[in-house]
Amino acid sequence: MAEVTISSKFQVVIPKELRQRLDLKAGQKMQMIVVGETISIVPVYGIEKLKGRLKGMDITNIRE
Repeated sequence: MAEVTISSKFQVVIPKELRQRLDLKAGQKMQMIVVGETISIVPVYGIEKLKGRLKGMDITNIRE
């Protein structure tokens, strides 16, 4: 688990190993999700990253 510090401007730095693991880029959008006392930071990916994710999915019962 990585630990970060909030700066005086309320900024945090995502550790290098996490940026590399998730292939994050400068300027990339992130969503902040709050559940109770927990904050989750979720990267927002473009539609291009989703290509091929549904390959092999059973579509026999999908409505039009």
